[in-house]
Amino acid sequence: MKKTILFASVLLAGIAISCTPQQKTPLFNGTDLSNWNFVVAGDSVAPEQVFSVENGTILIKGDPFGYMYTKEKYADYTLEVEWRWRGEATNSGIFLLIADPTNPFPNGIECQLKDGQAGDFVLLGGSDLKEYTLPEGLTERPPFPVINKMNSSSEKTPGEWNKAKIDVKNGEINVYINDVLQNKGTNPVKEGYIGLQSEGKEIQFRNIILTK
Repeated sequence: MKKTILFASVLLAGIAISCTPQQKTPLFNGTDLSNWNFVVAGDSVAPEQVFSVENGTILIKGDPFGYMYTKEKYADYTLEVEWRWRGEATNSGIFLLIADPTNPFPNGIECQLKDGQAGDFVLLGGSDLKEYTLPEGLTERPPFPVINKMNSSSEKTPGEWNKAKIDVKNGEINVYINDVLQNKGTNPVKEGYIGLQSEGKEIQFRNIILTK
């Protein structure tokens, strides 16, 4: 009888844990950017000239270079972000596990959104991933090391909304672009800020949801 009661208790505890609802946190409220900080290269212009809200979306001009980043650090989460090019498809990125939000580049991992390369990893500001190896023929680490995506481009045409889903757990990063697994990496940094990049031309972001 005692064994039966113990088994039932363990089973109920497991069910309770599995039924615990996940906590979803919008990182963008659809109205303003009050919960973000901003970096503009060389502080050349005011941040509001680069980062703004338009019709419930974040609009990033792309020029000058810079990035916006969360006011809080995060660890062990799933991040979902939708983006589209407002005109020409050019360049941008999602910054992960930012350890040091310096100007103009942070120490962090970029999930590349550049046209045709969405899902590549770019190692910024001296950051590292266990999977990175020095390309053959090089004797020194390049300024911006890249780990190429695993599959051919899964991006949509300019003007359509794309979706990035990024799982981060104990420093391990898995990137899905429009539901296609594109990259995996292991970072010694376990917690950091999340950022959105200004580089190239105009890009819009919406539905930025963090799930714990």
